[in-house]
Amino acid sequence: MTLRVGHVVTSGVFSLDGEDFDVDNNIWLVGDEREVVVIDAAHDHRPIVEAVAGRRVLGVLCTHGHNDHINAAAELAEAVEAPIWLHPDDGMLWDVVYPDRRVDDSLRDGASIAVGGEDLTILHTPGHSPGGCCIQVPSLGLVFSGDTLFNGGPGATGRSFSSHDVLVGSIRSRLFVLPDETVVHTGHGDSTTIGREARNLDGLTDVVDWDPGSPDAAS
Repeated sequence: MTLRVGHVVTSGVFSLDGEDFDVDNNIWLVGDEREVVVIDAAHDHRPIVEAVAGRRVLGVLCTHGHNDHINAAAELAEAVEAPIWLHPDDGMLWDVVYPDRRVDDSLRDGASIAVGGEDLTILHTPGHSPGGCCIQVPSLGLVFSGDTLFNGGPGATGRSFSSHDVLVGSIRSRLFVLPDETVVHTGHGDSTTIGREARNLDGLTDVVDWDPGSPDAAS
């Protein structure tokens, strides 16, 4: 069966370093008619359960540990009886939201997760957070970038546990080596392509971080 991509948008609050931002989050589902994985369970698990539509959920994959990407993960995992996956370098962020609940498995660089007869590949892309990951689906020619790369530039840095230089290095070495036509489904806002974002490669270290919590980043 052919993989298909589902999309849900939820709204809530991103909180870090004593600041709160109203945000809209993209939740992505990848699977076939029988099984699916969920990428970034944000804010409200109920519309995600509806999008799952009775399929077997193989995992709730968290691209990173910021609260707005995980704050519906535990409720979703319980509702659909699925494990939660997160890179271990973001454990300290997870613990802020879920001090009494551990993740079930670790996202590891280069690991493959099979769904619908196809492999999803984990790309560790630190910078926005230490354990930030992107999830590539080679058979569909796309990558889910979380908050690593957006339509218009790299994810935000300047907060706890982030590094602009590390993020730029991750984008250069892990994402801009993918084919130009690769579709990038982001954690906030509109999708883009690797080719479109790579055109800014030479000036990437000079651009202002694209922050999904900022007033100028509504789209």
